[in-house]
Formats: sequence, structure tokens, C-alpha cells
Amino acid sequence: MDQDASSSGGWRFAQCFGDKGEVEDITEADIISTVEFDSTGNYLATGDKGGRVVLFERNEMKKTCEYKFYTEFQSHEPEFDYLKSLEIEEKINKIKWCKRQNAAHFLLSTNDKTIKLWKVFEKQLRVVSESNLIDGQRSLPPSLSTQHLRLPRMTQQDNIIAAVPRKVYSNAHAYHIHSISVNSDQETYISADDLRINLWNLDISDRSFNIVDIKPANMEELTEVITAAEFHPLHCNLFMYSSSKSNIKLADMRDSALCDKHAKMFEEEEDPTNRSFFSEIISSISDVKFSHDGRYILSRDYLNLKIWDVNMENRPLKTIPIHDHLRGKLCDLYENDCIFDKFECIWSGDDKNVLTGSYHNYFRIFDVETLNDVVLQADKSAFKAKKIGGPLPGNKAGMKNGLRSGGLRENMALETLDFNKKILHASWHPRESTIAIAATNNLFLYSAA
Repeated sequence: MDQDASSSGGWRFAQCFGDKGEVEDITEADIISTVEFDSTGNYLATGDKGGRVVLFERNEMKKTCEYKFYTEFQSHEPEFDYLKSLEIEEKINKIKWCKRQNAAHFLLSTNDKTIKLWKVFEKQLRVVSESNLIDGQRSLPPSLSTQHLRLPRMTQQDNIIAAVPRKVYSNAHAYHIHSISVNSDQETYISADDLRINLWNLDISDRSFNIVDIKPANMEELTEVITAAEFHPLHCNLFMYSSSKSNIKLADMRDSALCDKHAKMFEEEEDPTNRSFFSEIISSISDVKFSHDGRYILSRDYLNLKIWDVNMENRPLKTIPIHDHLRGKLCDLYENDCIFDKFECIWSGDDKNVLTGSYHNYFRIFDVETLNDVVLQADKSAFKAKKIGGPLPGNKAGMKNGLRSGGLRENMALETLDFNKKILHASWHPRESTIAIAATNNLFLYSAA
């Protein structure tokens, strides 16, 4: 795995959306906070810290997998909780698409407190093209003949993309919502905050059922929080949630209405010799994802990716170090709060690869079987290549497919990492080798042959 690969594994830079200026000039509101392909891969959504949702659609005019702007709308506005004297940010924490049932798209978006179901659809603008008014204002002189009487006619003027909130699911979470997941039955979804998970019906916005509650009677006894939650992709009664205590619990809603007693718990015994002041922080799981067949679980903590078999609880099948070179810098990372960064992890559409991010805009793609990896960098210099699909930055002349990923792997371990540049959010096309990477205020798209 650590041997230099001779190329970037066939991955090539395809597109970049967003302001291409310098990092110092970035407006906070423009920073992308979530990215998500729909189930077909023909549409892609991003949410940002300014509460906006931007949708892209597949550009059918191009042979390669390329996207074009579709629409943008303001999903959430900043609010103030007067009872708790708290500002509620407009930042979009998660977006999840519902499977398409008709010509319209439906998607869920959430900030810290409120989830909204958006309907996005094409709408015809019609105008009155003929009437008994001059310039649409003054009346014509009364006509003696009915032949001169003009009946108003409506004609189509334009097509616009409209976005309307169909449902608003509010006042159900006392703490910040970090996860939403739509069930395979397409009728229900779960939302999770630090201490509770709620089950909603998509059609009912004023009532939810609390299915997990880990809040202790005395908050001083609080030892762990929920960090992520997701429904099983095939079985509508199963869901999992991860914890800051480095475990993943699988729960079955058929067992009881309140799923505090888990069906399975995936946890690895910690080696006592490796214990340190930072052990608990770096072992906290930041993201969990089921494979598309539901057989495996992918989890991400601060330093590692782990692949678990649903049928084996005591240890992961594979542990993949992401940036082990940071072990010696944990003190600095604690000082600058980067040790609390929450990196996401994703499966490829065929479950043969996994992807996660690192610092300095590096991200890594691993082959699940061989653990061979590709290191790529979502860097501004990528789109300066002369043509789409051209060599990636750092490429030596004549080298096939782009730069040596071994070279980037060595660069990852250098002292000069910029911890302000980090790849926290990404999404993988469900059917093709195309990935969307959120790098601060830019959306990068990469494709593999």
C-alpha cells in the first residue's frame, strides 16, 4: 500500500465550480458544508454555510460525466432562539435526496434545528399576449363590431426552475442536528443530534417519534454523544449510529419502540500501550456509512478508516491509516482545534473503493480488496491544466494519467501542511467513477476512465 503508484489510478480532474480566487478572500457564507449525488447520479446538490442549496444537472451535451448549473435557492435563514439566547446558524449540515417519483425532485435539507423538504420542479411562465388594452395599460376605444373585440390569450413565455418548501420539520431537537437519512421505504427518515435520534414520516411535519435517547438524567454523567446515524440501504427496520466512544450500534425497530438497547455493537478493544491524553478525541467516530448491499460498514475516526463486517462485531475487517504522520502533531492540532474536524467517508457505487479526505486538500481513494490507494489533491492548479482531462498538477512530461501518487503521498507527510485546507465532504456517483469533492468554497469533480 505504501509503494509508489506509477499514476493517479486513472483519475483525472474534470470540473471546478465556485470562485477560483485566493483562500484569503473567501467569504464564510460560500464555504461548502455538504455535497450529495442523487440516486441516479444525474443531479448533484451542495449546501453552504450561507444556507443556500445549489443544484447541478448532468450535461447531456458532453460525452464525459460533466455537470452544469441547474438552480439555486435559499434553504435556511439565520434565526435566534430567544428562550435560550442562542443564534441558530443558517449553515446546511446535510442534504439527502428522496427517490424521484415524478417530474419533480424532492430533497431534505437541514441546519442545526430545522429540516425542510424541498420540491424542485420546472414551471412554465405564461403571460397575456393579447387583450383590449394598448401597451397592456390603456383601453382601446369601444368597438362597435364584435370582430374587433379581442379575447385575452395566454402564451408561454419561459421555463423556470422553482423550489418550494413542501414540509418544515421543526422543534424536535434540543441539540444540533448532524445527520439525516431517508429510509429504503421512501416514507420515513431519521434525524440525529448529539443525544437523540427521531423518526419522521415525510408526510407529517408536526410529529416525530424519539427512537434513541442517550441523555442521562444528570447531564454531569454524560460520557458520550451520537456522532452519525444512517438507515440500512435494504432493510427498513435497521439503522445504525456511531458514538464518540469509538463504537457503532446497530438497532432494530422491530425489537421495541425505543431502540436504546442495540441489536449489535461494533467495537475494537483499544491497545492500552497506545493510550494518551488524545486517545478519546481521536477515536471518536466522525462518520459511518453502510455499503450499498448493506453487508459492510465503513467508519472514519480522526486518523483511520475502518471496514466492518455486519456479522463480526469484535474487530474491523480492515483498518486503513489515513494520515498517521499527524500522530506526532496532536498537541498542535488540539491547540488549533483541528483535532475536532469531522471527516466524512464514502463508498463507491460498486462498493469496491472507499474515499475520505485529509488536510492540504488531499483526499485518498482505497481499493477495498488490495488497499492500494490513490492520493489526489483538490487544488486550484488542477483547473489550470490546458484542457479538461489534462495532466493533473505536478505531472512529469510523458507520464500517463497524471502525477505519481507516491509523490503526493510523500508531500502529505511534509511539515508544510495547511490545516485550513481540508476535504471534509465528498460524494461518489452511484453508477460511475465520478466523485464530487468540496474544497472550502469550490466544488471539484474528478472522473476515472
